[in-house]
This record gives sequence, C-alpha cells and structure tokens, in this order.
Amino acid sequence: MLRCHRSPPADPWGPSGRAPRAVPRRRTAAYDGSRVADAVTHLYRSGGPMSDLQTFIEGLPKAELHVHHVGSASPRIVSELAARHPGSQVPTDPEALADYFTFTDFAHFIKVFLSVMDLIRTPEDVRLLTFEVARDMARQNIRYAELTVTPFSSTRRGIDERAFMDAIEDARKAAEAELGVVLRWCFDIPGEAGLESAEETTRLALDLRPEGLVSFGLGGPEIGVPRPQFKPYFDRAIAAGLHSVPHAGETTGPQTIWDALTELRAERIGHGTSATQDPALLAHLAERRIPLEVCPTSNIATRAVTDLDRHPIKEMVAAGVLVTINSDDPPMFGTDLNTEYGVAARLLDLDERGIADLAKNAVDVSFLDPAGKARINAEIDAYTARWQAGTR
Repeated sequence: MLRCHRSPPADPWGPSGRAPRAVPRRRTAAYDGSRVADAVTHLYRSGGPMSDLQTFIEGLPKAELHVHHVGSASPRIVSELAARHPGSQVPTDPEALADYFTFTDFAHFIKVFLSVMDLIRTPEDVRLLTFEVARDMARQNIRYAELTVTPFSSTRRGIDERAFMDAIEDARKAAEAELGVVLRWCFDIPGEAGLESAEETTRLALDLRPEGLVSFGLGGPEIGVPRPQFKPYFDRAIAAGLHSVPHAGETTGPQTIWDALTELRAERIGHGTSATQDPALLAHLAERRIPLEVCPTSNIATRAVTDLDRHPIKEMVAAGVLVTINSDDPPMFGTDLNTEYGVAARLLDLDERGIADLAKNAVDVSFLDPAGKARINAEIDAYTARWQAGTR
C-alpha cells in the first residue's frame, strides 16, 4: 500500500493544478514540454517537504519499465547525430532543437519522434545511443530498465539486422559492467507501419533473439490502428516465451485496453490512461493485478491528459490498480524518472515510504529474474531505512 503524508503540505501549484514556470527553458508553443518539469523543479527548490522528497528520490534505487530507446536520446546525442547525417529535419543548434521538441499534440510528437528515429542509421549510432541512455539512467540511480526498442525502424533504413542486435547487446553488456545498469529489451511493433512491420518485428524477435530480449510490444498512434489485427504476431511471440506489453488507452478509449487484454494477452499495459473511464475495466485490472505503466508528463505533453491535477493516476490507485512510474521519452518531454517520481509524489501525496513502495512496484512487476528483483528491493529497503533513521 502506498503511504501518504499525514498532513499535506501547502500546494504551490495553486488551486487550478496548472504548473507555474519557475525557470523558462523554452519558448512557448501550443504546448511546452518542460512545463511540468519546471514546476516540479520549483517545488523542490522552494524548500520544505517536497525539497526533502526530491533529495530522497534522487538517491533512491529505481527500475523503469516504459522508456523508449530513441525517445531517450539526449539533446547532445541528437545534435551530434543530426550533424553526422546532413539533410535531416532535426536541427543541430541546441536552441532550435529545444523548440523542435515543443509539441502541439500527439500527432506532432509522433512526427518529431520518427524524424529523430531516422538519425539512427549505423550500428555505431545504435551502440552510442544505447550506452548513453544507460549513462543517463545511472545518474538517476536507475538500476534496471526495460528499454522499448523498435528494430524495424532501424533495419528498414539499411542497418544490417545482425549488426543491430550486436550493437544493442554490446551496449547492454557494457552498461552493466561499467555503469551498473541492467538493461533488457522490449521489441516494439510500430503500429503506424502496418502488418509488414508486425511480421518483420516478430521475425527479428524470434529468429535473431538477443540475450536481453524479454518482451514484445506495440506502440505508435492508436487512432486508426486497432489492436486485434496484431493478435497473430503476439501469439507467436508469447509462444516463444516473450511477455506481452502493448501500449493501449493512451489516446483512445478503454475499449483499446480491453482489446490489448483479450486479443494481445497483455501482462502490463503501456499508459492505460483511459482506464478510469470504465469502472469494470478498473476493477478487472485491480483484481487481476495487471499493472499500468503510467507516464504523467508524457500524457500532458501529448495532450492525452489536459491538466496535471486531472491525471487519472489518483483514480487508478484509489481503485486498487497497480501502477508504475515511467518517463516514456524523457529528453523530448524535458523530464526524467526522478522528476516523474516527484510528480507522482505530489499527485498521490506520498511520503518517503510511499515513494519507496512505488519504486518496488516497478521491480516486482518487471521481467527481471527473482534474484535481481530481490537485490534491488533490498537496496530500496536499506536506503529508505537509512533515510528514515537520519543516517543518509
């Protein structure tokens, strides 16, 4: 059970729940992806309970289950790749790059995401990106991450499929040895690319299965991309021992989540934002202990949720649904996992023990081996005990 503050602190966000901008990071378009992150930073720097919680969160060992490979490219890496591959839509100037990542809606986000994806053209690009993502995770005390990888988007641009697998595996092994970050892969069908991409992703997953591959997913736009058409591919992946973790209910209604559960046999749901619109679905998720991979800032950035104080995570938890906290495409949204934990702590009014329980949720429902889960959970408990005892 998540533990809350005994007496909630005053709310610096104001009665509307709309985030004030403490430090301007980008020029404002229809949506500024740094809005939530700026507000959380303001809360942390203002002193008091939230400032203490931020310090606690930053040192807390964590796992992340919903974070995209290319979407985790830092501006520095994106700029470097854009310079190496002239002719891209992606600007190389950091200021212009920040504006480029200012989204107006979900469709705009997908356009930007795909243009960055196009920069990953060689095995060395793949290896560099993967290791640098792990480096950013290590700075946040992320011990374990299931990184969503879309191999179809790379191999169709000419990267040799075996070289692609070698690149991610080489980076995975180096990340664990040098950074202490354990990476696993979710191979993701880009739904907007149709059944051809589903067939190719399935073939790559099953015929060239890398050692770190644990799950099979489905991403991209949901509107106009019904989940049931992908059932044969998920059936094959599940039969081969992969776990089912499709995106569903991010920008469409609860029926998409039902389809993911009944047709794709989802073990976890990516986002699941619309689940609260269907009480029967909420009850089903709670009873079956099917986790939702919640990404608060992402949902605001893509306008899947219009206002942070209306984010459905509160209703999810109140209904007994198991949730994990994730950053989705962190640099693109001006966030990171530590910031997302701060957002969750604020929305759910959590104390340190409640935040630690949230971190353990992610470990418990991950696809890490039992010994690995026990090790990270023990780290979380030991860290929390030291914090509460004042021996930080």
